[in-house]
Amino acid sequence: MKFSNLKIGTRLTIGFFLVLALMAALTACGVNGMQNIQKRLNTIIDDNVHKMNLLQDMSESVHIVSHSMGTLVLMRNESEMVLEIKKVVDARSKYDAAILVLEKKPALEVERVLREKIKGAQADARVVNDQIIEFARGNKDEEASALLIKTAEPLNQAWQQALDQSIQLQKHANEADAVAATATYENSQLYMGALSGVALILGIVIAWVITRSISRPIISAMNVANTVALGDLTSHIEITTADESGQLLHALKDMNDNLVSIVTQVRHGTETIATASAEIATGNLDLSARTEEQASSLEQTASSMEELTSTVKHNFDNARQANKLALNASDAASRGGVVVAQVVETMGFINGSSRKISDIIGVIDGIAFQTNILALNAAVEAARAGEQGRGFAVVATEVRNLAQRSSAAAKDIRILIGSSVQKIDAGSLLVEEAGRTMKEIVISVQQVTSIMAEITAASEEQSAGIEQVNQAIAQMDQVTQQNAALVEEAAAAAASLREQAENLSKVVRVFKLDNTQHMMPMASQLNLNGMTKLTSVTSRGSDQVATDGVKSGSVPNQKNLLPVAVGGEWAQF
Repeated sequence: MKFSNLKIGTRLTIGFFLVLALMAALTACGVNGMQNIQKRLNTIIDDNVHKMNLLQDMSESVHIVSHSMGTLVLMRNESEMVLEIKKVVDARSKYDAAILVLEKKPALEVERVLREKIKGAQADARVVNDQIIEFARGNKDEEASALLIKTAEPLNQAWQQALDQSIQLQKHANEADAVAATATYENSQLYMGALSGVALILGIVIAWVITRSISRPIISAMNVANTVALGDLTSHIEITTADESGQLLHALKDMNDNLVSIVTQVRHGTETIATASAEIATGNLDLSARTEEQASSLEQTASSMEELTSTVKHNFDNARQANKLALNASDAASRGGVVVAQVVETMGFINGSSRKISDIIGVIDGIAFQTNILALNAAVEAARAGEQGRGFAVVATEVRNLAQRSSAAAKDIRILIGSSVQKIDAGSLLVEEAGRTMKEIVISVQQVTSIMAEITAASEEQSAGIEQVNQAIAQMDQVTQQNAALVEEAAAAAASLREQAENLSKVVRVFKLDNTQHMMPMASQLNLNGMTKLTSVTSRGSDQVATDGVKSGSVPNQKNLLPVAVGGEWAQF
C-alpha cells in the first residue's frame, strides 16, 4: 500500500512513532551512560577512596608506633613511659580496626599480594617493637637502642613502604576509574548527539512528506471550490489518493457533477415554470372573485350573531349579579341567625348570673340580721357591766348601726335584682321570637338563591352555546378572508413566479458547462403525466396554499411543458 493512500491519522501516527522511537533510543543511551558513570563513581567513592582512607589510617598508626619506639628509648620517667605505651596501644587498636574493614573489601591480585606483605611486615615489626617496650621498662637502654636502630627501624620502614605502595595503588585505581568515567561520558555524548541529529533529520523528512501529502490535495480542493464559486463547472478533478483528502476531492467531484446536472435541469425547468405560472394566475383570479362573495355573506352572518351574543351576555351578567346578591343576602341572614342565637344564649347566662346575685344578697341580709342580734346581746351585756362596759356598749351600738345599714342596702339590691331578672326574662322571650323569625328568613333566602343559581347556570350554558356558534362563524369568516387573500397572493405570486423564472434562467446562464457532458435531450425531459406542485406563502407567514397539480384542460399545449425536477434533485438543490 502506498504511503499516500494511508489515512492522515495513520501517517501522523507513523511519523510521531518514529520520532518517539528515536527519542526513546536517545533516552536509553543517555540513561545507560549515566548508569555506567554512576557505577564508576560508586567504585571510586565506596571502594577506592574508602580503601585509601583505611590505608592512610594504618600508615598514620605505624608512624605513631615508630615515633613512640624512639621516644621510649630516651625516656627515664615511668609515668611518661606509661603514657607513651598507651599511645602505642591506641595506635595498634586503630590499625587493627582499619585492617579488619580493609580485609572485607574486594581486592585484586596485586592488592592481595600487598596485603600479605603488609601483614608480614606488621608481624615482624610488632615483635621487635614489643621487645623494645620490654627493654625500656627494664631500663635496658643500650639493648633497646641497639634493637631500635638495627632491627626495628628497618622493619618499620618496610612496613610503611608496603602501606605507601597500597595507597599509591588505590590512587592509580581512582585515576583509572576517573578516566573510564570520562570516556563513558564522552561516548554517551557522542551517541546522543548522533541520535539527536538522526531524529532531527528524520523528523524534518517525515514532516515534509506528511505535509506535502496533505497540503497538495487540499490545495487542489481549494482550487476546485474557487472555480465552482466563480460559476465554472468545467473543472477536471483527478483523484490520486485514497485518504481523507482523496475522499474530499471525490466528494467535490460528485458535487461538481451534481451541480452540472442540476443547472442543466434548472435551465429546462424554468420554461415550464413560466408557462404554468400564467395559467395558475388566470385560475386564481376567478377563484378570488368567488371567495370574496362568500366572505361578504359570512361577514353579515357574523354581525347578526354578534348582536345575539351581546344580548345573551347581558342577560347572563344580570342573572349572575342577582345570584351574587341572593348569596350575599343568604349569608347575611345566616350570620344574623347566628348572632340572635348567641344573644339568646348570652341572655340566659345573664339571667342565671342575676339569680345567683339574688341568692348572695339573701346571704348578706342574713349575716346583717345575725350581726344586729349579736350587737343587741353585746349592748345588754355592756349594760350589766355598768361603768366598765360603756366603751364596749359604744362599739356594740356602732356595729348594730352598720348591721342595720347593711340590711337596708341588701333589701334595695334585692329589689333592683328582682326587677332586672323580670326584664331579662322578657328580653329572652323577645330574642327567641326574633331567632325563629331569622330562621324563616334564612330558609326563604336560600330558596331564592337556589332559583337564581339555576337561572344563572341556564344563562351561562346559553351564552356558551351562542359563543361557540359565533366563534365557528368567525373562524369561517377568517378562513374565507384568508383564502381570498391567499388566492390574490397566489395570483400575484404566479405572475412574480414567471418573472423570477426568467430571472432564474438568466442567473443559471452564469454557470459555465461542458457541452459534451451532462446534456439531456429535450425528449427525455418530458413528463406528460407529471404533477406540478406550487406553494405560495402568505404575507402573514402562518398559512400555506398548495395546489396538487395543473388540470389538463387548463393548460394548453401541454406537450411543450417540462417537469420542474427529475428524481427530486430540484428539491435537494
